[in-house]
Amino acid sequence: MRLRTRVTLVAAVLVAIVLSATGIFVYLRLQSELRQSMDVTLRARADAEALVVERTGSFSPDQPDDAFAQLLAPDGSVVDSSNAIEGAAALVPAGTRTPAYLERDAVRIEGEEVPARMLAVRQANDDVLVVGVALDDQRQTLAGLAASLAIGGPLALALVVVVTWLLVGWTLRPVDAMQAEAAAISAGEPGRRLPVPNTDDELARLAETLNAMLDRLEEAIERERRFVDDASHELRTPLSNLKAGLELALRRSRTADELEAEVRSAAEETDRLSRLAEDLLVLARADRGRLPIRRERVDVASLVGGTVESFAARASERHVGIDVRVPEELRADVDELRVRQALGNLVDNGLRAVPPGGRVSVSAERENGSLRLEVRDSGPGFPPEFLPVAFEAFTRPDAGRSRPYGGAGLGLAIVAAVAEAHGGSVRADNQPDGGAVVVVSIPA
Repeated sequence: MRLRTRVTLVAAVLVAIVLSATGIFVYLRLQSELRQSMDVTLRARADAEALVVERTGSFSPDQPDDAFAQLLAPDGSVVDSSNAIEGAAALVPAGTRTPAYLERDAVRIEGEEVPARMLAVRQANDDVLVVGVALDDQRQTLAGLAASLAIGGPLALALVVVVTWLLVGWTLRPVDAMQAEAAAISAGEPGRRLPVPNTDDELARLAETLNAMLDRLEEAIERERRFVDDASHELRTPLSNLKAGLELALRRSRTADELEAEVRSAAEETDRLSRLAEDLLVLARADRGRLPIRRERVDVASLVGGTVESFAARASERHVGIDVRVPEELRADVDELRVRQALGNLVDNGLRAVPPGGRVSVSAERENGSLRLEVRDSGPGFPPEFLPVAFEAFTRPDAGRSRPYGGAGLGLAIVAAVAEAHGGSVRADNQPDGGAVVVVSIPA
């Protein structure tokens, strides 16, 4: 069932309940008010007729229309009746406790039987005075009210249904427009967005929220496309080198030394492919929120020292010094393998960036309940335009692909993935006196 139909039906049911309850209340309220007014009138007439009977011995000759009176002896016999019911039998049975209000469905008044309401009052001499009035006018009034409610209620309900149907349809027109636009949006028109109604209400905010979601989806899709394109490019280069080397080795006879050189080159390209595949797997898992983290109590000094030691030979070849500052007693609950991987990427980037004779500084400390790892270098620092995208995959300080810094542009992205998997954060900046600095903060 459509929303418009559901809202209209709910409104119709609620209005029908309200109209019915209101009609019953008005009917019963009017009936009660008429009866109370009639009872007050009967009480006043009884007092007046009692005085007249006491003074004159008979009823007042000026009885109101449809009104009557009767005087009964203590034994229930009729002593006197007003002209309207002359000759009528006793209206109330003998022994009726007084005062009492009674109703009869048929009392003959001036030759016509009508419903009547009566009040019986005992007099000082034990006679019973009965005064009454016909109820036909009252019942006609209540019947007219009931007929009006029976006709007006359905008409009001029909009006509410029509107005609700039209109003809901008018209110949902922006939704229909958004639905049509959403159905028309395709990959061929990525910049297309839903129309935002100029109403500044919930529907306008819904359209703005959906457009923001489309922006995020478009950005994510574009990021995925760039990731696939860059990954394809990075995989193509070592595969091409590997294939070219093997084809060259097979093209003509080679000496043992030449074949060994080609095999060594092929092994290096294979290692490069393996590392690239592992890095891509880490980033893919991190992007899906499934990068496994196994925390354990780790000696941070040993972790940092072991990581730096693996770069000692390379640093020596490039005449780059590595400084380490870690408190001996520092311990942290982290995934040692992942933190070693992140720290190794930072040290590797530092060695690539600094010129011969430069230095790379690695430090670790506890700060506000977190493990703070910092890697500084004395190189040229990060280009300002690179800092906002430093931790995105396949981004490098150089916009081209000549790789003056080497690598595929995955190192900092993996550092960010490891930090986020630990529930931490990472920050890249330039030092005031030159050189780059990357700070990793991990709750541990």
